[in-house]
Order: sequence, then C-alpha cells, then structure tokens
Amino acid sequence: MEHGGDLLTYKNCFDGRLVDFSSNINPLGFPEGLEERLKNSFDTLTSYPDIQYRALRKSVSNYLNCDYNNVLVGNGAVEIINDFIMLADRVMVMVPGFSEYENRALIHGKKVVRIPYKKDFTVDIDILRDLVKKDDLLILGNPNNPTGLRIKEDTLSDIYLLMESGGGYLLLDEAFFEFCPKDYNSIELFKKYNYRNVGIIRAATKFFALPGIRLGYGCASDKKVEEIRKIRLPWSINSLADISGQYICNNKKHIKDYIEKSRDYIERERDYLQGELSKISGIVPVPSHSNYILIKLIDWDGEYIFNFFLEKGILIRKCGSFVGLPKNYIRIAVKDSENNKRLIQIFKELNRLSEHKGV
Repeated sequence: MEHGGDLLTYKNCFDGRLVDFSSNINPLGFPEGLEERLKNSFDTLTSYPDIQYRALRKSVSNYLNCDYNNVLVGNGAVEIINDFIMLADRVMVMVPGFSEYENRALIHGKKVVRIPYKKDFTVDIDILRDLVKKDDLLILGNPNNPTGLRIKEDTLSDIYLLMESGGGYLLLDEAFFEFCPKDYNSIELFKKYNYRNVGIIRAATKFFALPGIRLGYGCASDKKVEEIRKIRLPWSINSLADISGQYICNNKKHIKDYIEKSRDYIERERDYLQGELSKISGIVPVPSHSNYILIKLIDWDGEYIFNFFLEKGILIRKCGSFVGLPKNYIRIAVKDSENNKRLIQIFKELNRLSEHKGV
C-alpha cells in the first residue's frame, strides 16, 4: 500500500461498505454552502480557467495574509512539491515521511539524501548541520506524515536559519496545518524574511475534505513563485477547484467557524482514540498533533492487523512502505465518533483473541 484511500483495490475483500481509516480526511465533510456554489458554476466548464488564476491567488493572499506576489497555487500540494523538486539540485528527505518527496526526486533524476528522525520522531539538527550543502532542498512535513508530529516553533526557526546560512532551501509541507494546535503559523513566522529560501505549502484536500478537487496553495518568495510559473504546465487547476478555493478563502467568517468546529472535533476524538489505544496491551500509539495516529505493534505485524481489520470492514494504513519504519507500524485516521468507537472495539476483540491464543 503506497498511499491511503485505495478503496477500489480492497472493495471485494468485504461484503459491505468499507470504512476508510487509511486516508486522513476531515470527517465533518467539506464546508457548508460549497456544494451549492459548485452546482451553480457548471457553466464555467465551457471556458478555460484564467491561466494566471488571478482571482484565486488574490483570495489565497487574503486568506493566508501574505502578499499576492508570494502566492502559489497548484493541482494539489503534490504538484507544487514536484515543482520545487524540479528546481532543486539535491533533495533531502526525512524518514519516515511522505513517499512522494523521494519518488518525485528520483523521477526527475535528483540525488536524494535520507535523514532519519530521532527515536522520538523529532528532527536531528546536528545531522542536518553536517549534511546540508548549497542549493539543497530540504522537505519537511509539518506535521509529518505518518507520525502526526508538528515541529516546535523554535526548532523550525533554527532549521530555517541553518538551511538559509548554508545556501539551502526549506520546503514545508503543511497539508494538515489546520488540524494542528494554534500555537504558531509558519506563514507569519517567515514573513519577516520575505520567504527567502523557504516555501510553505497547504492544501484543500485534507482539512476541507476535497481530495477529488485537487487544490494546493501556499507562499514563497516572489522570485521562487516566478521560477515555478516558468516551468508549470498551463491550466493545471480546473475551474471547479478554482471556484472551491475562492469560496473557502473569501468566506472568512463562515470558514473560521468551520475550522474551529473541525479542529475541536478532531482534538476531542483524537484524545479519545489516544486514551483508549493506550489501555490496550500489545500496541503503543505515538502522540499526534494531527488527524491521524501512528501505532507501534508489539505482538503482531502490520500485514496481520491490516487483514484482521479488513475482514471487519475497516481499511487501515499499513506502514511498511514508509522508508525508516519497520512493518510493525500502522496508521489510522481520526474519524467520526461512531466509527472511532467501532475501531476501538475491534482492537479490544483482537486483544482478547490474542490473549486466548497466548500471543
């Protein structure tokens, strides 16, 4: 399993509707009013979208509180990440991390340097200091996928200053930003540097529950934005994604309420899952700041657990494809309350069966 959300591959493994705990999408669904807005926008499909996406970029600049010339938009966060990689000399990736960082780098013929996280899944700045070279691109998930851990503000500042002083570039993948605590905002943090040697990417996919729309956005220096514009395929964002982005960014009061409601719901359900999982022998949940939880399996491997849950109608994420993680790790999403309780009951059932068998 290279990525979560692959329901089609496993649909015949269960006689019923699979519940997808493998993809980390907001269980509250997309913002109210967006469906109606899209229904009223089908006439736009007979025309090309604006090739410069001026209205969308203006909306994003207001939403992120950054200058229009610093705004990036793309066909999902992955397209923007791919653009940064194309412009890099060498790509540094932390492991375990999102596999597409390395995949895209190798496709483009870039040299890849893997840097392991510490045992607690935090960044080892000393290793970075020894490895960074001029024109290196360091990609960091913030929070990281699959661990769910966000980088502390002072640590992030130190990493940026280290990369900047060494002539490198820091790229932050913040696709899960809105799920995290409101302790700091990296777009505000790096504004004083005019985003020199740093790019920040976010997406509508996860938090706004729009994986089918494919819309990424973020900030970088005006120079980097122009470099990316020159290599970007034209019309990479479709009209419905354009309209969705404008709707999200322009309805600040409505979206603020949606964000607060979603964040509170995820925090409550995540705390429930963390607490209940911690009571079950044979598994160790990793503390998370996001809407997914990495779990270390003590008594089983990921393949066995994956199949056990699949037989019960639940699709979880095996983590064997994550470089730097052994096969005894799995990842689960934070879903709605009913399904979260169902997940815990299946874990308890598994635990009882194992105790009965003497595992």
